[in-house]
Amino acid sequence: MIYLSPPHMSGREIEYVKEAFESNYIAPVGKFIDRFEEMVKSYVKSNNALALCNATSGLHLALRVLGVSNSKVIVPTFTFIGSVNPILYERNEPIFIDSDKFWHMDLNLLEEALKKEKPKAIIAVHIYGQVADIENIKFLADKYKVILIEDAAEALGARYKDKFAGTFGEIGVYSFNGNKLLTTSSGGVMISDNKNLIKKARYLSTQAKEKGFIEYVHKEVGFNYRMSNILAAIGVGQMEVVDERIKRKREIFEIYKSELSNIADFMPELPNSFGTRWLTTLTFKELDPFEVIKKLRDNEIESRPLWKPMHTQPLFKNAKAYLNGKSEELFKKGICFPSGTNMSDEDLRKVCDVIKYV
Repeated sequence: MIYLSPPHMSGREIEYVKEAFESNYIAPVGKFIDRFEEMVKSYVKSNNALALCNATSGLHLALRVLGVSNSKVIVPTFTFIGSVNPILYERNEPIFIDSDKFWHMDLNLLEEALKKEKPKAIIAVHIYGQVADIENIKFLADKYKVILIEDAAEALGARYKDKFAGTFGEIGVYSFNGNKLLTTSSGGVMISDNKNLIKKARYLSTQAKEKGFIEYVHKEVGFNYRMSNILAAIGVGQMEVVDERIKRKREIFEIYKSELSNIADFMPELPNSFGTRWLTTLTFKELDPFEVIKKLRDNEIESRPLWKPMHTQPLFKNAKAYLNGKSEELFKKGICFPSGTNMSDEDLRKVCDVIKYV
Protein backbone atom coordinates (compact mmCIF):
# COMPACT_ATOMS: atom_id res chain seq x y z
CA MET A 1 0.00 0.00 0.00
CA ILE A 2 1.22 3.49 -0.87
CA TYR A 3 -0.01 5.77 1.92
CA LEU A 4 -0.78 9.47 1.77
CA SER A 5 1.89 10.71 4.19
CA PRO A 6 3.22 8.00 6.50
CA PRO A 7 5.82 8.50 9.24
CA HIS A 8 9.42 8.36 8.09
CA MET A 9 11.91 7.61 10.84
CA SER A 10 15.57 8.60 10.50
CA GLY A 11 16.86 5.65 12.57
CA ARG A 12 18.17 7.77 15.42
CA GLU A 13 14.78 8.00 17.14
CA ILE A 14 15.01 4.51 18.64
CA GLU A 15 18.35 5.40 20.26
CA TYR A 16 16.86 8.46 21.90
CA VAL A 17 13.72 6.61 23.02
CA LYS A 18 15.91 3.88 24.53
CA GLU A 19 17.91 6.54 26.37
CA ALA A 20 14.70 8.08 27.70
CA PHE A 21 13.49 4.66 28.90
CA GLU A 22 16.76 3.93 30.62
CA SER A 23 16.60 7.25 32.45
CA ASN A 24 13.03 6.37 33.55
CA TYR A 25 11.89 9.86 32.50
CA ILE A 26 8.91 8.76 30.45
CA ALA A 27 6.40 11.30 31.81
CA PRO A 28 6.00 14.94 30.64
CA VAL A 29 9.40 15.87 32.10
CA GLY A 30 12.93 15.08 31.01
CA LYS A 31 15.89 16.30 29.00
CA PHE A 32 14.41 15.36 25.62
CA ILE A 33 11.51 17.77 26.09
CA ASP A 34 13.97 20.57 26.76
CA ARG A 35 16.14 19.49 23.84
CA PHE A 36 13.20 19.19 21.44
CA GLU A 37 11.84 22.61 22.37
CA GLU A 38 15.31 24.10 21.91
CA MET A 39 15.70 22.50 18.47
CA VAL A 40 12.35 23.77 17.21
CA LYS A 41 12.75 27.33 18.45
CA SER A 42 16.32 27.45 17.13
CA TYR A 43 15.25 26.15 13.72
CA VAL A 44 12.43 28.67 13.21
CA LYS A 45 14.35 31.46 14.97
CA SER A 46 11.83 32.03 17.76
CA ASN A 47 12.71 32.99 21.32
CA ASN A 48 10.47 30.49 23.12
CA ALA A 49 8.87 27.08 22.51
CA LEU A 50 6.50 24.76 24.36
CA ALA A 51 6.04 21.07 23.45
CA LEU A 52 2.42 19.93 23.65
CA CYS A 53 0.26 16.88 22.96
CA ASN A 54 -0.93 18.33 19.63
CA ALA A 55 -1.25 21.57 17.65
CA THR A 56 -4.96 21.93 18.45
CA SER A 57 -4.11 22.28 22.14
CA GLY A 58 -1.58 24.92 21.13
CA LEU A 59 -4.26 26.98 19.40
CA HIS A 60 -6.52 26.59 22.43
CA LEU A 61 -3.80 27.76 24.78
CA ALA A 62 -2.98 30.64 22.42
CA LEU A 63 -6.55 31.90 22.58
CA ARG A 64 -6.64 31.42 26.35
CA VAL A 65 -3.37 33.23 27.19
CA LEU A 66 -4.18 36.06 24.75
CA GLY A 67 -7.57 36.58 26.38
CA VAL A 68 -9.64 35.74 23.30
CA SER A 69 -12.96 34.45 24.62
CA ASN A 70 -16.63 35.34 24.05
CA SER A 71 -15.48 37.25 20.97
CA LYS A 72 -15.30 36.90 17.19
CA VAL A 73 -12.34 35.15 15.55
CA ILE A 74 -11.59 35.22 11.84
CA VAL A 75 -10.32 31.99 10.27
CA PRO A 76 -10.10 30.57 6.72
CA THR A 77 -12.96 28.37 5.62
CA PHE A 78 -10.56 26.23 3.58
CA THR A 79 -8.79 24.41 6.40
CA PHE A 80 -8.87 21.42 8.75
CA ILE A 81 -11.35 21.42 11.64
CA GLY A 82 -8.45 21.58 14.11
CA SER A 83 -7.98 25.23 13.14
CA VAL A 84 -11.55 26.03 14.18
CA ASN A 85 -12.55 23.85 17.13
CA PRO A 86 -10.34 25.78 19.61
CA ILE A 87 -12.29 28.92 18.71
CA LEU A 88 -15.39 27.19 20.07
CA TYR A 89 -13.56 25.91 23.18
CA GLU A 90 -13.32 29.52 24.35
CA ARG A 91 -16.95 30.31 23.40
CA ASN A 92 -15.89 32.45 20.44
CA GLU A 93 -17.74 32.88 17.16
CA PRO A 94 -15.81 31.85 14.03
CA ILE A 95 -16.04 34.14 11.00
CA PHE A 96 -15.02 32.29 7.84
CA ILE A 97 -13.05 33.81 4.96
CA ASP A 98 -12.89 32.27 1.48
CA SER A 99 -9.73 31.58 -0.52
CA ASP A 100 -7.60 33.56 -2.96
CA LYS A 101 -5.78 32.24 -6.04
CA PHE A 102 -3.06 30.85 -3.77
CA TRP A 103 -5.73 28.88 -1.82
CA HIS A 104 -5.28 30.95 1.36
CA MET A 105 -7.39 33.74 2.86
CA ASP A 106 -8.62 36.32 0.35
CA LEU A 107 -7.29 39.69 1.55
CA ASN A 108 -10.21 41.72 0.20
CA LEU A 109 -12.72 39.52 2.01
CA LEU A 110 -10.53 39.58 5.11
CA GLU A 111 -10.53 43.38 5.23
CA GLU A 112 -14.27 43.50 4.61
CA ALA A 113 -14.82 41.18 7.58
CA LEU A 114 -12.43 43.15 9.78
CA LYS A 115 -14.41 46.31 9.11
CA LYS A 116 -17.84 44.79 9.68
CA GLU A 117 -17.26 42.18 12.37
CA LYS A 118 -14.66 43.86 14.61
CA PRO A 119 -13.11 40.53 15.70
CA LYS A 120 -10.63 40.16 18.51
CA ALA A 121 -8.31 37.77 16.66
CA ILE A 122 -7.34 36.27 13.31
CA ILE A 123 -6.11 32.70 13.01
CA ALA A 124 -4.07 32.62 9.80
CA VAL A 125 -3.56 29.09 8.48
CA HIS A 126 -0.70 27.93 6.26
CA ILE A 127 -2.20 24.94 4.46
CA TYR A 128 -0.50 21.98 2.79
CA GLY A 129 2.97 23.29 3.71
CA GLN A 130 2.55 26.53 1.76
CA VAL A 131 2.78 30.03 3.19
CA ALA A 132 -0.29 32.28 3.27
CA ASP A 133 0.07 35.96 2.33
CA ILE A 134 1.17 36.45 5.90
CA GLU A 135 2.93 39.81 5.53
CA ASN A 136 -0.27 41.42 4.27
CA ILE A 137 -2.42 39.53 6.79
CA LYS A 138 -0.19 40.92 9.53
CA PHE A 139 -0.49 44.40 8.03
CA LEU A 140 -4.30 44.17 8.22
CA ALA A 141 -4.19 42.72 11.74
CA ASP A 142 -2.06 45.66 12.87
CA LYS A 143 -4.20 48.17 10.97
CA TYR A 144 -7.39 47.00 12.70
CA LYS A 145 -5.66 46.26 16.03
CA VAL A 146 -6.51 42.55 15.94
CA ILE A 147 -4.45 39.75 17.53
CA LEU A 148 -2.74 37.49 14.98
CA ILE A 149 -2.28 33.78 15.73
CA GLU A 150 -0.69 31.44 13.17
CA ASP A 151 -1.76 27.87 12.57
CA ALA A 152 1.39 26.57 10.89
CA ALA A 153 0.52 22.97 11.78
CA GLU A 154 1.16 21.82 8.21
CA ALA A 155 3.99 24.24 7.45
CA LEU A 156 7.03 23.61 9.66
CA GLY A 157 10.00 24.89 7.65
CA ALA A 158 7.98 27.01 5.22
CA ARG A 159 9.15 30.60 4.85
CA TYR A 160 8.06 34.00 3.57
CA LYS A 161 11.19 35.84 2.47
CA ASP A 162 13.61 34.94 5.30
CA LYS A 163 11.04 34.52 8.06
CA PHE A 164 9.44 31.21 9.01
CA ALA A 165 5.71 30.55 8.93
CA GLY A 166 4.47 30.68 12.51
CA THR A 167 6.74 33.55 13.57
CA PHE A 168 4.75 36.54 12.28
CA GLY A 169 1.95 36.53 14.85
CA GLU A 170 1.83 36.72 18.62
CA ILE A 171 1.85 32.91 18.77
CA GLY A 172 2.38 30.16 16.22
CA VAL A 173 1.79 26.41 16.39
CA TYR A 174 3.25 23.40 14.54
CA SER A 175 1.92 19.86 14.34
CA PHE A 176 3.94 16.68 14.78
CA ASN A 177 1.02 14.34 14.11
CA GLY A 178 1.66 11.00 12.44
CA ASN A 179 1.05 12.31 8.92
CA LYS A 180 3.03 15.56 9.09
CA LEU A 181 6.42 16.47 7.63
CA LEU A 182 7.97 15.34 10.95
CA THR A 183 6.18 13.30 13.58
CA THR A 184 6.35 12.48 17.26
CA SER A 185 3.39 10.08 16.83
CA SER A 186 1.12 12.81 18.15
CA GLY A 187 2.34 16.16 19.29
CA GLY A 188 2.67 19.86 18.66
CA VAL A 189 4.84 22.85 19.50
CA MET A 190 3.79 26.39 20.37
CA ILE A 191 6.23 29.23 19.71
CA SER A 192 6.33 32.92 20.58
CA ASP A 193 8.83 35.71 21.00
CA ASN A 194 6.84 36.74 24.07
CA LYS A 195 8.33 34.85 27.01
CA ASN A 196 5.39 35.61 29.30
CA LEU A 197 2.87 34.09 26.89
CA ILE A 198 4.78 30.81 26.74
CA LYS A 199 5.31 30.85 30.50
CA LYS A 200 1.56 31.25 31.03
CA ALA A 201 0.78 28.52 28.47
CA ARG A 202 3.25 26.15 30.12
CA TYR A 203 1.54 26.72 33.47
CA LEU A 204 -1.94 26.11 32.02
CA SER A 205 -0.79 23.03 30.09
CA THR A 206 0.10 21.23 33.33
CA GLN A 207 -3.29 21.62 35.05
CA ALA A 208 -2.46 25.15 36.29
CA LYS A 209 -0.70 23.77 39.35
CA GLU A 210 0.70 26.51 41.59
CA LYS A 211 4.38 26.35 42.51
CA GLY A 212 5.66 26.46 46.07
CA PHE A 213 3.20 23.98 47.57
CA ILE A 214 3.66 20.32 48.51
CA GLU A 215 -0.06 19.81 48.05
CA TYR A 216 -1.77 20.57 44.74
CA VAL A 217 -3.10 24.12 44.71
CA HIS A 218 -5.07 25.54 41.77
CA LYS A 219 -6.31 29.09 41.25
CA GLU A 220 -7.66 28.73 37.72
CA VAL A 221 -8.74 26.15 35.15
CA GLY A 222 -5.86 24.21 33.64
CA PHE A 223 -5.40 21.55 30.99
CA ASN A 224 -3.46 18.32 30.51
CA TYR A 225 -1.73 19.28 27.27
CA ARG A 226 1.98 18.48 27.78
CA MET A 227 4.11 16.19 25.64
CA SER A 228 5.88 13.18 27.16
CA ASN A 229 9.65 12.80 27.22
CA ILE A 230 9.29 9.67 25.05
CA LEU A 231 7.55 11.52 22.24
CA ALA A 232 10.02 14.38 22.55
CA ALA A 233 12.86 11.87 22.09
CA ILE A 234 11.28 10.88 18.77
CA GLY A 235 11.00 14.57 17.91
CA VAL A 236 14.71 15.11 18.49
CA GLY A 237 15.53 12.42 15.95
CA GLN A 238 13.05 13.90 13.50
CA MET A 239 14.33 17.46 13.81
CA GLU A 240 17.79 16.23 12.83
CA VAL A 241 16.50 15.48 9.31
CA VAL A 242 14.00 18.30 8.78
CA ASP A 243 15.79 19.85 5.80
CA GLU A 244 16.21 16.44 4.14
CA ARG A 245 12.48 15.81 4.47
CA ILE A 246 11.60 19.19 2.98
CA LYS A 247 13.96 18.62 0.05
CA ARG A 248 12.32 15.28 -0.73
CA LYS A 249 8.78 16.70 -0.42
CA ARG A 250 9.64 19.34 -3.00
CA GLU A 251 11.21 16.75 -5.29
CA ILE A 252 8.02 14.67 -5.12
CA PHE A 253 5.95 17.72 -6.04
CA GLU A 254 8.15 18.48 -9.06
CA ILE A 255 7.90 14.89 -10.33
CA TYR A 256 4.10 14.93 -10.12
CA LYS A 257 3.97 18.32 -11.80
CA SER A 258 6.22 17.26 -14.67
CA GLU A 259 4.12 14.13 -15.26
CA LEU A 260 0.59 15.50 -14.84
CA SER A 261 0.55 19.25 -15.55
CA ASN A 262 -1.34 18.62 -18.81
CA ILE A 263 -4.37 17.35 -16.86
CA ALA A 264 -4.12 19.30 -13.62
CA ASP A 265 -3.29 22.66 -12.04
CA PHE A 266 -1.02 22.39 -8.99
CA MET A 267 -1.28 24.51 -5.84
CA PRO A 268 0.65 27.70 -6.57
CA GLU A 269 3.40 29.08 -4.38
CA LEU A 270 3.15 32.68 -3.16
CA PRO A 271 5.92 34.90 -4.62
CA ASN A 272 8.84 35.42 -2.22
CA SER A 273 7.86 32.28 -0.31
CA PHE A 274 9.34 28.81 0.10
CA GLY A 275 6.85 26.04 0.85
CA THR A 276 7.55 22.53 2.07
CA ARG A 277 4.96 20.87 -0.18
CA TRP A 278 3.91 18.74 2.80
CA LEU A 279 1.28 17.27 0.50
CA THR A 280 1.24 17.61 -3.26
CA THR A 281 -2.17 19.10 -4.00
CA LEU A 282 -3.86 19.99 -7.27
CA THR A 283 -7.12 20.51 -9.10
CA PHE A 284 -8.04 18.49 -12.17
CA LYS A 285 -9.02 20.27 -15.35
CA GLU A 286 -11.60 17.64 -16.34
CA LEU A 287 -11.27 14.51 -14.20
CA ASP A 288 -13.55 13.93 -11.21
CA PRO A 289 -11.24 13.75 -8.16
CA PHE A 290 -13.56 11.33 -6.37
CA GLU A 291 -13.34 8.93 -9.30
CA VAL A 292 -9.56 9.28 -9.24
CA ILE A 293 -9.50 8.58 -5.49
CA LYS A 294 -11.53 5.40 -6.06
CA LYS A 295 -9.25 4.28 -8.90
CA LEU A 296 -6.15 4.87 -6.79
CA ARG A 297 -7.68 3.00 -3.84
CA ASP A 298 -8.40 0.04 -6.14
CA ASN A 299 -4.66 0.03 -6.89
CA GLU A 300 -3.67 0.20 -3.19
CA ILE A 301 -2.81 3.90 -3.30
CA GLU A 302 -4.17 6.26 -0.66
CA SER A 303 -5.25 9.78 -1.64
CA ARG A 304 -7.73 12.28 -0.24
CA PRO A 305 -10.01 15.15 -1.31
CA LEU A 306 -8.95 18.70 -0.55
CA TRP A 307 -10.40 20.25 2.61
CA LYS A 308 -14.16 20.45 2.68
CA PRO A 309 -14.79 24.14 3.47
CA MET A 310 -15.82 24.82 7.04
CA HIS A 311 -18.80 26.97 6.02
CA THR A 312 -20.30 23.90 4.31
CA GLN A 313 -19.98 21.73 7.43
CA PRO A 314 -23.18 20.96 9.38
CA LEU A 315 -21.49 22.19 12.56
CA PHE A 316 -21.20 25.68 11.08
CA LYS A 317 -24.44 25.94 9.11
CA ASN A 318 -25.34 29.19 10.89
CA ALA A 319 -21.86 30.73 10.92
CA LYS A 320 -20.99 33.95 9.12
CA ALA A 321 -18.86 33.53 6.04
CA TYR A 322 -17.38 35.93 3.50
CA LEU A 323 -17.39 33.96 0.27
CA ASN A 324 -16.28 34.12 -3.35
CA GLY A 325 -16.81 30.46 -4.31
CA LYS A 326 -13.11 29.57 -4.54
CA SER A 327 -12.93 27.08 -1.65
CA GLU A 328 -15.97 25.13 -2.87
CA GLU A 329 -14.45 24.99 -6.35
CA LEU A 330 -11.20 23.66 -4.91
CA PHE A 331 -13.04 20.98 -2.97
CA LYS A 332 -15.00 19.86 -6.03
CA LYS A 333 -11.95 19.64 -8.29
CA GLY A 334 -9.04 18.92 -5.99
CA ILE A 335 -7.06 16.03 -4.57
CA CYS A 336 -4.11 15.33 -2.26
CA PHE A 337 -1.58 12.92 -3.73
CA PRO A 338 0.58 10.46 -1.77
CA SER A 339 3.58 12.49 -0.67
CA GLY A 340 5.51 10.38 1.84
CA THR A 341 9.22 11.12 1.89
CA ASN A 342 9.96 7.39 1.92
CA MET A 343 8.24 6.95 -1.48
CA SER A 344 10.52 5.73 -4.23
CA ASP A 345 10.51 7.18 -7.75
CA GLU A 346 8.96 3.87 -8.81
CA ASP A 347 6.08 4.50 -6.38
CA LEU A 348 5.59 7.94 -7.90
CA ARG A 349 5.52 6.52 -11.42
CA LYS A 350 2.90 3.98 -10.32
CA VAL A 351 0.64 6.75 -9.00
CA CYS A 352 1.06 8.77 -12.19
CA ASP A 353 0.41 5.78 -14.42
CA VAL A 354 -2.84 4.95 -12.64
CA ILE A 355 -4.08 8.53 -13.04
CA LYS A 356 -3.13 8.70 -16.71
CA TYR A 357 -5.46 5.77 -17.38
CA VAL A 358 -8.45 6.82 -15.27
